[in-house]
Amino acid sequence: MDKLTFFSETLSRFAPKEFIPYLTKLILEARVKFKIVPGRKTKLGDFRYSELSDKPTITVNGDLNPYSFLITSLHEIAHLNTFRKYGNSVQAHGLEWKNAFRDLLEPILISKSLPDDVEKALWKSFVNTKATTCSDMALSRVLKKYDLENDTIHLESLAKNTIFALNKKKFKKGDLRRSRYVCIEISSGKQFLVHALANVRLISE
Repeated sequence: MDKLTFFSETLSRFAPKEFIPYLTKLILEARVKFKIVPGRKTKLGDFRYSELSDKPTITVNGDLNPYSFLITSLHEIAHLNTFRKYGNSVQAHGLEWKNAFRDLLEPILISKSLPDDVEKALWKSFVNTKATTCSDMALSRVLKKYDLENDTIHLESLAKNTIFALNKKKFKKGDLRRSRYVCIEISSGKQFLVHALANVRLISE
């Protein structure tokens, strides 16, 4: 099996089918080790370069919904393109990266192949690009609508003082601070900041 077929067939299980040719082309042209990995709690994807390796490495979580997977992949490819052009002389999510990311986003935006809500949220993000998808609340909220259905709900939808479960621990929801809620862990009484769009499970008292 040649590389084009391999990547196309692999990506078809993770990304929207309309954008498989585009994403496959980008990965092959990037000359990068592109790995799909188990979901991580701290990040959706990352880009790494080591002088000990012959190629840079991009990893993307395999548990993302198709549109989140596509955008995260483009986010990391933008890091790669920025690194190859500027090295480590610019900020990780500075103007150079933002321009690289916008260059990759533009073809999918003008394709008219995205759901209307995703397209609108991406256009707004395109104008004011954030460092991460999670920090762009409007875009993140739209993308989460396409997650696989399960018994979880977003923390922001719960009333204050509601008891919920997250990562096998129980918490009580508190006040909002910017994009995160102050939550009290039931067992220890410690405070934690939990993202408003975190997937949590409601616990009946």
